[in-house]
Amino acid sequence: MSSQQFHDFLILRELDDPITRDELADAADTSGDVLASLRQEGVDIEWVESEVMTDEDGRVTGTFCHYRAEDEAAIREHADRAGLPATRIDRRGDALDGE
Repeated sequence: MSSQQFHDFLILRELDDPITRDELADAADTSGDVLASLRQEGVDIEWVESEVMTDEDGRVTGTFCHYRAEDEAAIREHADRAGLPATRIDRRGDALDGE
């Protein structure tokens, strides 16, 4: 990675149709491959964590993903190459205090 400053981004990935956990695992593998390719090309981007959203039947309806990247364009490039939705991309703000 370069010395460029990272920014934290939160990405909402809403799926048009629910998928299985196996399909999610396949998408995660593809995502990792694309991240590795982007880094080899000099793009500063890394996955931090993801939360999975499910319906009442346990099918995956989307994810909330936390990435660190040089800019929003890197996030969008990753989503495009990996074939993943990026319904919304926002910079991560400060955590709230409370219960």
